[in-house]
Amino acid sequence: MGMTHVTVKVTSLTKRGVPYEADFLVDTGAIHCVAPRDRLLQAGVELEGRDIYTLALGEPVELEYGYARFAFMGMEAVSRVAFGPAGVEPLLGVLALEDVGIVVDPRTHQLRKLDALPLK
Repeated sequence: MGMTHVTVKVTSLTKRGVPYEADFLVDTGAIHCVAPRDRLLQAGVELEGRDIYTLALGEPVELEYGYARFAFMGMEAVSRVAFGPAGVEPLLGVLALEDVGIVVDPRTHQLRKLDALPLK
């Protein structure tokens, strides 16, 4: 699949802190989002716990995580975000995409809004 990016603004659940805005790689293979730890802390995202994640090459790594608001394409989702190292490429995971009804067209790699959110 080709690389698809979208501009995302990350804020804390309370909307305190300095919002973090960047081009995120849309990663339908990632369940959760990832962003640099320092930028998430500046945005006011609070640490909630730690979990084991599998990196693209298959190796496991333990990362802290929290919950944040992700605004993109005129919509907003609340999703879990892993606190990655400084300089990590931010990833927009599939749960944030699906929460607002965005799918990735497999042919064109374009993001498309569903007409309605499925409840089935």
